[in-house]
Amino acid sequence: MPTPIGRSLLPRLFIALVIALVAALPFTAGLPGDFVFDDIPSIVNNDAIKLQELNGESLVNVATAPQISGSLRALPTLTFALDFWRSGHLDPAAFKSTNILIHALTACALAWFFHALLLTAGVKAGRARWAAVALSLAWALHPLQVSSVLYVVQRMQTLGTLFLVLALLAYLQARRAHLAGRSGRTGLLAAVLMWVVAMGCKEDSVLFPVYALALELTVLGFGAADVALARRLRRGYLAASVAGIVVYALILVPNYWHWEAYPARDFSSIERLLTQARVLCMYLWQIIVPMPSHMPFYYDWLQPSRGLLQPWTTLPSMLVVLALVVLAWRLRARWPLFSLGLLLFFGAHLITSNVIGLELAFEHRNHFALIGAVLALGSLLARAAVALRMPTWAQVVICVGMLSVLCGGLVLRARDWATPYAFAVASAKLAPSSGRAWFGLCLFQLEAGGGAVAGNPKLDQAIDACGRGAQDAPYALNSFVTLMVLKTLRGDVTSEDWARFQQRLETVNMNWENRRAPLAFSHHARNGVALDKQQMLKAFATLSRRVPIAPFNSASLGYFIMNDLDEPDQAMPYFLVAVGSANPLDPFPWRLADELREKNRPDLAAEIMRHASATRDAGDTAVQAGD
Repeated sequence: MPTPIGRSLLPRLFIALVIALVAALPFTAGLPGDFVFDDIPSIVNNDAIKLQELNGESLVNVATAPQISGSLRALPTLTFALDFWRSGHLDPAAFKSTNILIHALTACALAWFFHALLLTAGVKAGRARWAAVALSLAWALHPLQVSSVLYVVQRMQTLGTLFLVLALLAYLQARRAHLAGRSGRTGLLAAVLMWVVAMGCKEDSVLFPVYALALELTVLGFGAADVALARRLRRGYLAASVAGIVVYALILVPNYWHWEAYPARDFSSIERLLTQARVLCMYLWQIIVPMPSHMPFYYDWLQPSRGLLQPWTTLPSMLVVLALVVLAWRLRARWPLFSLGLLLFFGAHLITSNVIGLELAFEHRNHFALIGAVLALGSLLARAAVALRMPTWAQVVICVGMLSVLCGGLVLRARDWATPYAFAVASAKLAPSSGRAWFGLCLFQLEAGGGAVAGNPKLDQAIDACGRGAQDAPYALNSFVTLMVLKTLRGDVTSEDWARFQQRLETVNMNWENRRAPLAFSHHARNGVALDKQQMLKAFATLSRRVPIAPFNSASLGYFIMNDLDEPDQAMPYFLVAVGSANPLDPFPWRLADELREKNRPDLAAEIMRHASATRDAGDTAVQAGD
């Protein structure tokens, strides 16, 4: 016969299983899909995660290997390696299934957190249980979650959210113990442990104290049965808040502020802050009106705000954000759950909507923030039901209907991730001004027909997609570069085409994507595309004049120009850049000089050696000055 503990545990496990299944199943519409965008450098081209043997040494090597995504993301990197090991290759479905499992676990943890939160706020036990389930499912089934769960590399974000929710749950349980006059030491230790693990997933988990402060300002009110403890809590949070403001003002702002444009960006710090008001309002619109057509995945088309009325939506967006923050503060005692939701939403964007020069918008930045938005909206709907004296059955029907709408939107959006073609077409359709979207569609068509080779049956479709990208995304070069390559293959590239491209290269903002785009000419030329030599040389010269080229890329360009284009004289500027950055012990200058001699150019070899000697002497002088 089941014990009382067993009788209480079984229903909870059943509810947790239902939540997990409902949260997970709609995402399976997006399997297997493919790796996209930042998945390529962080997973596909990342040899460090390609785990061949499961042992301690191999796992340590994975965890400590330098990662392009950041040095504090060891836990997600380990899980990527385990996915590779268990599937035996880079199987997108294997990686995405792990993401879906993490999402399901987070939904369960979130239901647990919401239940404890609602009980603490004074909601009756029966109502709190089912409201927690509904809120967690609203978060899990929102269509905005697709680009966090099915975008494999964002496991860094989703794992961070899982451990942040567990940290908040542990903190809340500890504080409930304080309110009841018990010690909450175990809960606080668990909260700190979960926070540390979250920090090993993504850096923005550092915001956990902000979320805890939001709890104290609203639901908890810094309360405790022990008056001395309550006083220490107030003083501790006040001191921590002052310290946070000091760190922000004296460390973050001086290190990240740019009066002019950030490196490889086309906006300054002021312009970024102005733009983020519009971005936050866009996020809120996507959350409140969860139509897949509002969620294009790519946001490179989003133009920065150049002033309060450029565009005109900047000032109204700022007023909306300010009004919501003031409303959350003024209602924190009367409507604590609503205020907590707003504070969690805006708190989650404190890093990504601030002075650090990140890209302007990404949907996955709402993965944790959506918890706050769902809580605020749920609180408003509950108050409206009470005010309208709505019967319980009607509330249940409306709740089920809203969850069904969310689920339907999620499935529709997840289906766009099911195949590379569906994703490419949907991205271009939803973001017709996105250079990344059109370039992705162009590459899909090209690869589907066999690559950049003559006779590719998809060549016309690829050219159409690249042509749209070159026309509708004038800020981007990738589509235009590929258009020149493909029209050369088809045999109808004109001098006017090249003139338009060269003019675009002269004027476009040189972000990191545009800096790399012209280098693709050398790749395609080596693979047999008969690109115009003089036009390529002109493009490389313009690129090197507008931005510094990394030493490795500069050396690679030099070799291409010397060997493939047979222009050693024109290769020299690129070689000199690479030699000037070489380590004094690097044999590269000597090897290069030997190769130039073999090409009967001892004059160029001598110039390389003179430059290498001058660089070495300058380094020795600097070392002696340091001593």
